[in-house]
Amino acid sequence: MTRVLLVEDDDRIARDINHALAAQGFLVERARDGDEAWFLGDTEDYGAIVLDLGLPKLDGLSVLKRWRLNGRSTPVIVLTARGAWNERVEGIDAGADDYLAKPFQMEELLARLRSVLRRHAGKGTSHIVIGDLIVDEKLMRVVVRGVPIALTALEYRLVAYLARHAGRVVPQHELMEHVYAQEDSVDGNALEVLITRTRRKIGSNAITTRRGFGYLMGGDA
Repeated sequence: MTRVLLVEDDDRIARDINHALAAQGFLVERARDGDEAWFLGDTEDYGAIVLDLGLPKLDGLSVLKRWRLNGRSTPVIVLTARGAWNERVEGIDAGADDYLAKPFQMEELLARLRSVLRRHAGKGTSHIVIGDLIVDEKLMRVVVRGVPIALTALEYRLVAYLARHAGRVVPQHELMEHVYAQEDSVDGNALEVLITRTRRKIGSNAITTRRGFGYLMGGDA
């Protein structure tokens, strides 16, 4: 039986989703606010997560970013207010696997849930391979040409985030937000120093700088 974490503060909506999922054989656990969701999603293993973005205590987008920052790869469907296209874009960029605008039909939620579960099962590995570099998200380590690389927590976050978005230029502000998370007063110079230090460990060509645009891993220099 697949465990699903439902993160929804509205009791009526949560009850309807719970009934629909339970009727299809899912084991549903509910979190009512962002703090509870963050803790459960980071300490328990779920087959999938249905995440509302408008939550008390800690918003859903922040919860999702923290999960991904910590290497949690559980498939996530985000629920957004209809017409809030910016939330959908931010959710996908933060690592959501799919989104659904409220109000929605339960049949569509079930179909999307089954779809992300199939896609996730098809991955079959926690490894991201980019040339000679391997990121093991389960063990949270990086291997280059078969040799494990000793990285600090910040260096690993940097490499893991760029690897998850391989082939896409990641803007500086986005990378800083994910790497430094809750730290305040961090500027672009600190990120440049971090990237320079990381390149010395994993290879000078592993991370490409696109001046004025951002940083790239897994693309042509």
